[in-house]
Amino acid sequence: MNAGDKGRFLGIEIGGTKLQVAVGPASGVIVDSTREAVPSGAKGRDIRRIILDLCRSLIAEHPITGIGVGFGGPIDVESGKIARSHQVDGWEGFSLKAWLQDALDVPATVENDANTAALAEARLGAGKAHNPVFYVTLGSGVGGGLVVDGHVYHGRTPGESEIGHLRLSPGGPIVESMCSGWALDQRLRKLARDNPESRLAGLLAEVESGEASVLPMAIEGGDRLARSALNDIIEALAFGLSHVVHLAHPEIIVIGGGLSHLGDLLLTPLREELESNMMDALRPAPELKTASLGDQVVPTGAILLAADTAASGSSQVLRHA
Repeated sequence: MNAGDKGRFLGIEIGGTKLQVAVGPASGVIVDSTREAVPSGAKGRDIRRIILDLCRSLIAEHPITGIGVGFGGPIDVESGKIARSHQVDGWEGFSLKAWLQDALDVPATVENDANTAALAEARLGAGKAHNPVFYVTLGSGVGGGLVVDGHVYHGRTPGESEIGHLRLSPGGPIVESMCSGWALDQRLRKLARDNPESRLAGLLAEVESGEASVLPMAIEGGDRLARSALNDIIEALAFGLSHVVHLAHPEIIVIGGGLSHLGDLLLTPLREELESNMMDALRPAPELKTASLGDQVVPTGAILLAADTAASGSSQVLRHA
């Protein structure tokens, strides 16, 4: 039995709005977890204090042999240093891997959160038994990850698979500005303000946040504004994913994040639109599925990363030639 087969590992998610820490064996099955929202206005140093408190509370009950982290931003995976934080100040250039190892006296490996989620879905979730697997998350931002032969594909440091930053036209908007949950929420609010008598406006009057949650009811009720907003997302996302297909041709594309909860309302037209953007030789489109691991997909992937590192002595990533 090698080091990656025994003991338990800590999986950490550091996002712009929430922190999660979980414990599990090398299989990735979570046996205990804790979470906390990121306080409004918190800086990197504030969040680091919370992370240590969460980690120590679990380590007190579950001795661990390694740590994996999924961080919301580009990472230098070799050094474990954060290249950029798009949502919270005080992280850029921070040596997250070294800090965790010094603070908790356990080996650590650090990865981008979308790559971490991609690994979890490829091995344990909707992408299981498929290869390659491309994962895209439609949450507060839009991120992606490619898994080939069971391992995260890495290009040149500090990042890759940044589908959210693909431009939809030369000098035009990026995928994230059209397809993130935040962008959809803002678009729905504007449509409601401009059309106060619409069904969409009536539904939004009942919610304070998470505007996208009313989209299915609005569309089912025949609201043309809601349908138009969803069609705009589908058109932009399909165009972005067509580049993924032409460059990497994954066997399956797994869609996660809050907007994945739209289910077939999103997937069915997205599949048709994606195929219309593909060259004939590569049709039909890859299989499209919504992610299956839910809110704990990043901690699950982080546990797998930690176990891989323990088994191999280094992070198992596929690098460019």
